[in-house]
Amino acid sequence: MYPGESISFTCTVDVATDWEYEWYHNGVIISSININTYRIDSVTHASSGEYQCLAKRLTLRTDKSVAASLKVSDPPTPILKLLSAWPDVFEKETLSFSCEVSSSEWTFTWQRDGTELQDNSRLIQNEKGSTLNILAVRLNDQGLYTCKAHLKHRRVSSDPSNSSTVSVYKSLPEPIVRKDRVFDPLYPGETVKLLCIVDVSSGWSYDWYKDGTNLHKTDKEITIILNLSDKGRYSCTARRGEKTLTGHSSNVTLNVEEIPVPLLKQKTQWLDVFPSEAVELSCMMKESSGWKFTWYQNTEGVPKDNVIISDMGDTLSITHASTVHRGNYRCSGTLDGRPVSSNRSSEVTLDVYESKPTVTLLQSPSDSVMHTGDQISFACHINVSSGWKYQWYKDKNSPLSSGIFHNISSAKTSDTGDYRCKVSRGEEPKIFESESQAVKLTIEERPKASIILLTGWSEVFSTDSLVLKCDIMDSLDTWNYTWFKEGEELPLLRSQKHKVTPQDDPGQSFYTCRGIRDGRPHYSIDSDPYKTKNLLLKRRILLSISGCLFFGIIAVFIGCIALRVLRKPVAADDKQVEDNLFLTMAQLKDRNDAPCPLVEYITDTDLNPPAKGKINKQL
Repeated sequence: MYPGESISFTCTVDVATDWEYEWYHNGVIISSININTYRIDSVTHASSGEYQCLAKRLTLRTDKSVAASLKVSDPPTPILKLLSAWPDVFEKETLSFSCEVSSSEWTFTWQRDGTELQDNSRLIQNEKGSTLNILAVRLNDQGLYTCKAHLKHRRVSSDPSNSSTVSVYKSLPEPIVRKDRVFDPLYPGETVKLLCIVDVSSGWSYDWYKDGTNLHKTDKEITIILNLSDKGRYSCTARRGEKTLTGHSSNVTLNVEEIPVPLLKQKTQWLDVFPSEAVELSCMMKESSGWKFTWYQNTEGVPKDNVIISDMGDTLSITHASTVHRGNYRCSGTLDGRPVSSNRSSEVTLDVYESKPTVTLLQSPSDSVMHTGDQISFACHINVSSGWKYQWYKDKNSPLSSGIFHNISSAKTSDTGDYRCKVSRGEEPKIFESESQAVKLTIEERPKASIILLTGWSEVFSTDSLVLKCDIMDSLDTWNYTWFKEGEELPLLRSQKHKVTPQDDPGQSFYTCRGIRDGRPHYSIDSDPYKTKNLLLKRRILLSISGCLFFGIIAVFIGCIALRVLRKPVAADDKQVEDNLFLTMAQLKDRNDAPCPLVEYITDTDLNPPAKGKINKQL
């Protein structure tokens, strides 16, 4: 069956009635169907497969039926054939087509640009429509032709066939001239073939013209062995039958020129080289390609055992130059696959030195011993030629840097070593190298300044100022000194000592110092910061404590003397019970006989004190 057709399946049970049914497609139950007929109104490819049914009544179920197979496939696609000799026609010519399928039960319809064609006096079809003839073609007959096959009794139609494009030209075509040589320019001695092409239809004959003059050649293709006089514009016309004649084709120009002279250039940057250095020369034709070159040294061919010449000869390489390579070099060219040879180029002179160049390493400053933090610069100098690249090494380690200069912005002890530079020029694998002698550099630790407090503890009571001293540790050199307060340089003489007072430094800041000298090292590492506040505070606290202790002892001593003088002796049995020494005002009011407490408290001894001498004696 074909997509879109309908089909019905019926399930019957010969015994009893009142059955319900289950339908299966490829073993999967079709849940929505429970009657004995299953209908598919429009089959698709998904409908293909095996169909089965079973009957059930209450708990009784039959076995599945024998499977019925359904195969859904697309209708066959017809094949359209153009029976005419060409699809490109002129008006009033005839076109013929056929439409074919593998079965004879099909009928056919024809379409042009998707629109179905109807029979008329110019469009003739056979009984089933399998052939189509178009008589006296018109312009509106051009387009895209297809056909379809139909089974009308089943309402089945195929997809459109392959298409055939028909072009109908109102006017005759214009011929095209093509040449077999695409090279431009062409040179004397070469052979060129010209071909006249009419890309519409066939059966044409031709006429050839140069600069508008008939050459009296009628072949489709002509052959010319070039001279300078053959330079010009070529065209052709085409004829078919007695009445059909095209116009002239577009012109094809044959540009015939004199053979050029090659241009010799140096590919390396220099023509003065050193023994074992590489040299490369190139030979080329300006604005032309396809040339193969031959090399000459001093008018003779270059010996190939001394040089390397590329396959096309456009490059001459000398991997290890020597004095035998000195001389004047020239080249000439021939076109590969073409009988064209040029004259020789102008010459290039190659000079080879007797020995390698001298490489000198310069250090600034030139001292062999430097200190950490110093800036050091190395320069690499070579006395001859140009185009050098520079590489720097320390000891036998990997390269440090490149360039004429190698700079150490802040030296470290690890920078100690033997420094050398290497010069090179050229590209891998043709590199020439030369190396300088090593320069030894020693980096020592820069001495560090330290601040020493010269003010002793014994002077704490006589002054509140501090005297600081800057000392360079482990150095016997003569130094001058610079002092810094909170990082700012103090405008002092280059003194080793610095005095700090509360008046000069009420905030009591951090102080650092640095040693400086004319020789190396020119300066020391700054000292650690020295904070004066804590020390002055400790001294003031100590002074305050000392004063307090002193005056405290004096006060205690005077107090003891006063108590000794003023205190009265009291016998043990004269001591009064002092629990109710004083009565409250309420108690005194209630008692008329209450003595005056003050009278009882004052003794006769208090009223009649002994003489001064007795007091002293008692003391």
